[in-house]
Amino acid sequence: MNKTYRFHAVLSAEQCLAYYQGAITQVLVWADSGEKVQLPAHHFRPYISHFGLNGYFELTTTATGKFIALKKIN
Repeated sequence: MNKTYRFHAVLSAEQCLAYYQGAITQVLVWADSGEKVQLPAHHFRPYISHFGLNGYFELTTTATGKFIALKKIN
């Protein structure tokens, strides 16, 4: 059974620059359920603008925690 996590993520433009420079490879967030979730930063790439990253997201994983999808939901 797949698992779904919803969370709000905010990264400044400077933090996003650190990702592009290779200094940040993982993003750690707290899901609305209270669970701590860590995922590779590259999954956020489609949602990064020159202002940084700001949005509410839904992450879907397998039951064992393998990434399936990340989508911005607002």
